[in-house]
This record gives sequence, structure tokens and C-alpha cells, in this order.
Amino acid sequence: MATLNPIKTHNKSTENSLLNIKSDNSKKSEPFQFGTRLLKNEDEIFQFNAWDHVETDSDYKQYAELQYAMQREDPVSEFDKIRFNSNPAKWWNNFYKNNVGNFFKDRKWLQQEFPILSSATKADAGSITILEIGAGAGNTAFPILALNKNPNLRIHACDFSKTAVEVMRKNEAYKCDNIQADIWDVTSESLPPGLDEESVDIAILIFTFSALSPFQWEDTVRNIYKLLKPGGVVLFRDYGRGDLAQVRFKKGRYLEENFYVRGDGTRVYFFEKDELARIWTKKYIPSDLTVGNPYDVANNFETLEIGIDRRLLINRAKQLKMYRCWIQASFRKPQSNLTHK
Repeated sequence: MATLNPIKTHNKSTENSLLNIKSDNSKKSEPFQFGTRLLKNEDEIFQFNAWDHVETDSDYKQYAELQYAMQREDPVSEFDKIRFNSNPAKWWNNFYKNNVGNFFKDRKWLQQEFPILSSATKADAGSITILEIGAGAGNTAFPILALNKNPNLRIHACDFSKTAVEVMRKNEAYKCDNIQADIWDVTSESLPPGLDEESVDIAILIFTFSALSPFQWEDTVRNIYKLLKPGGVVLFRDYGRGDLAQVRFKKGRYLEENFYVRGDGTRVYFFEKDELARIWTKKYIPSDLTVGNPYDVANNFETLEIGIDRRLLINRAKQLKMYRCWIQASFRKPQSNLTHK
């Protein structure tokens, strides 16, 4: 397998080229590259619908803190906590039944943000096994397949929602030998169908980790570690604390700090950058040591890259500013590691 940076980085030359974009951000400037629309003049803020890498302003931060205080004062009832936490797959089954695979757009930006996927899909890349966890309707797996030139690439697309897996299997793009979709709960003790320990080169979690309860994180990290080959990489993208979706939650949706239930019964967590790094490098201690299994020393990942992706969305008609925040990262299982017990 070719060795490339698993995640996109912005070096000095890239930064300099971004600074040379015309100050009027002219719509005639082509081609527009995802992630390069930088706001350098506040007077231009309402010229476009979106700006990249914009920090939240003080007014938004103050409003967010007021929202968090309101959310904490009116949490989900203890009865509903049990209802939503006891069988999360049920709520995701309902979600996919109602949305029939049309809710999410295909993630065509994947190879730009994670160059290792470009390497894996080249004709001469050799035998590569990709495991996608929380594959949903296939909006990550199928775009990878569409660009694949590697006859020896194998994608295992897993989700704990039976309905999601059924949606994937009915997709026209599923009719090839390079993909296998299965029901699998990443927090369970069993391995995904067709996979052995240390058989995976790349594990992908795109907006998956946030759907788990904090008490499920340690089992999830351990299972992914067990499946990856030494040197295998985790590609990660999820919600960051302060994202518009978090700030907008009303009363009766707060499960615990940064953890909420949506109106459709699905759950979502919003991560801090340092918190996420601790979870994956095992510098994290769960608040309730009686839940789940303790971390193995052997299971600590190396952090290759971790960063916050901010975007300012603009409603020009109403002159509104809306801040989005995501965390993107890549982690690696060390080449030399102790055997999982």
C-alpha cells in the first residue's frame, strides 16, 4: 500500500496561494476549491452564502452559552433516557425507513480531505481492505467505489441499522465484487462478517462516533484497534462543540453534557478537539469505571492529524450568520504493538 498523508494538510505554500485569492472573491474566479473561500474583509461577509475557516464571534459565543444553560435546565427525563439509550438501532431503522437513502448527499469530497483514499483506489495499490463503520445508506462507500481503479480493493460497509444495510444492498452500485454490506454493531464483542483481527488497512468513521453514548467509546476504539493491521489508519470526521446544530437544540433534548437526542430519537454528541485526542490515545478515563471494560495499554492510537473545520453560513435574505463546526482527524495503530488480549 502506498504511503501518503492520510488527511489533507495546509502547508505554507498552500496558505500563501490562498492569500492570493482576489479580495473581492470574484465569482468569475475558477475553479472554486472546497475550503478556500476565506473572509478577509468583514464588509464582504454577505456577498456569499458560505465562508471557510471563520472563527465564531463574541456575540455567537455568548448566545451559545445561554443556549447551553437553557438546555441543561430542562434535560430529557430519566424514562426517556432509558428509552433512547437502550435500543439506538431502533431509532436509526426508523430514520432510514423514513428517508430511504435520500437524506445524505454522496461525500464526493472524501479523497480531497483524505488523500490516503486516492492512494488506495489506484490501479497498482495492491490488496487494500477498507472498513466503514456506520455506513448508513452508502454515501461514503459508493463515492469511493465510483473512483476506484484497484481490482484488489475491498470495502466492508457496516451499520447496526438493518434498514440502512438493506438500502445499501439495493443500490445499483452495490452490484460489484468490491463491496460487502453487513449489519454490525461496533460496540459488540463480535467481529464484522468476513473480517479477522488485524485484517483492515483503513477504518472510516464519518459522523458515526457522535451517535454513540460516551459509555460506548472505549469498546468502539478497542474493537477498531483489534481489526486494524499494524500501521492501519482511522479516518474520522464528526461534529464539534459549538456547531449550529448543538446550539439550536431546544428544551427536553439534553441527555448529558454535549450529548443530545434529536426529534427522531437518534442521538448526537459534539466533541472538543482535545477530548477526542484523549479518547483515541487512551489518555481518557471514563467517568463511570463500572461501565464497559477498562482500556488496554496496548490499544492506544497515534494521532496523525486533528483539526477543527469551521464554516460560516450566511442567510443573505435575513442577514443571518450561522456557524458550523466539525472535527476532522486521522489516527494510526502503531507498527509495533502489544498483542490484544
